[in-house]
Amino acid sequence: MTRLRHAFAVSAALAPLALAAAFPAAAQAPKVSDDVVKIGLIEDMSGVYADITGMGAVTAARMAVEEFGGKVLGKPVEVVFADHQNKADIGGAIARRWFDSENVDAILDVASSSPALAALEVAKDKKKIIALSSPGSIRITNDACGPYVIHWAYDSYAIAHSTGTALVKQGNDSWYFIVADYAFGHSLAKDTGDVVTANGGKVVGSTRLPVGTTDFASALLQAQGSGAKVVALANAGGDTINSIKQAAQFGITQGGQKLATLAGFINDVHGLGLKEAQGLTITEASYWDMNDETRKWSQRFFEKMKAMPNMLQTGTYSATLHYLKAVEAAGTDETEAVMRKMREIPVNDVFYKNGKIRVDGRMVHDMYLFQVKKPSESKGPWDYYNLIATIPGDQAFQPLALSTCPLVKK
Repeated sequence: MTRLRHAFAVSAALAPLALAAAFPAAAQAPKVSDDVVKIGLIEDMSGVYADITGMGAVTAARMAVEEFGGKVLGKPVEVVFADHQNKADIGGAIARRWFDSENVDAILDVASSSPALAALEVAKDKKKIIALSSPGSIRITNDACGPYVIHWAYDSYAIAHSTGTALVKQGNDSWYFIVADYAFGHSLAKDTGDVVTANGGKVVGSTRLPVGTTDFASALLQAQGSGAKVVALANAGGDTINSIKQAAQFGITQGGQKLATLAGFINDVHGLGLKEAQGLTITEASYWDMNDETRKWSQRFFEKMKAMPNMLQTGTYSATLHYLKAVEAAGTDETEAVMRKMREIPVNDVFYKNGKIRVDGRMVHDMYLFQVKKPSESKGPWDYYNLIATIPGDQAFQPLALSTCPLVKK
């Protein structure tokens, strides 16, 4: 009787081990919340930044999902998007609704700095990942940084140091700024102004204008009257196009002043045409015509959007693809595990090579300084850039020693 009881006890003790051996997959099943990985994009779908973000960013994210096979850890990947109408309160409200009640796992772009800064505060509060390619404010990796916040494609520091340094070294040492009156415009003008003065130049004046303004006449007349060698446009999207067109009407460049766009995109050049845009210096994180790989991807994008991608859209593609790689490597879509893998795994895709996410959230990668071609140099539509310089990531972006991010230990 005693031996029987002992045999039964041993059998009972071994039963769980036998079950685990018989069903190992169940014990190690990946964890995906709600059986779907849901990615959100909050873009400008109808306003001044619609052409450079909008459906182009959504399409780029969808292309990343398609490239990954449409699934991760055996679960479908869904991309949702919304229009923040360039209002910070709407951007923040969408992010909160998505995280609270619509099971969005991560937000992988928010167009424009003010809505982005509002959305990232929600993401920090909800402990959710947010990666940003479209906004450029350096605040994202400075005072507004967070453990789940990533700044992807570019920022005002990188633009300022690439464009500002190059022009001052060419002898263009006096600057007048026309500034979009919001976080990114302010940041871009300040950072570029700091670079100008650090290299021996001076800022002789500036004018702030509301986003979406159609009348740049007064600002351009002040810039013209200042005698500055460079009239710098610290704006983006439709504002950049309109200010360049009106600058041509006022004879800014004909009078000997140089016109510099500090947040120009290939879409702006296309909208203006090479006759008006030729000679502009533009800093971008990517260009569709860099090599066979970028040309092949960009052609597929063009077939969908009838435009070549800019760095905001390639950044959204890159961030989406990297996020999915991290989910797969982590075996879950849980925030902490995925964020850890996003930092561990180098960023490598069609457009961004050997990128690394730093402790402050900055994804460090090479930047490129381009000059817009003359009409006679272009072989056809979208063949617009000559590469002037490649700026290594550790030189392009703000060093950690200057960071005001609380996560950076000094």
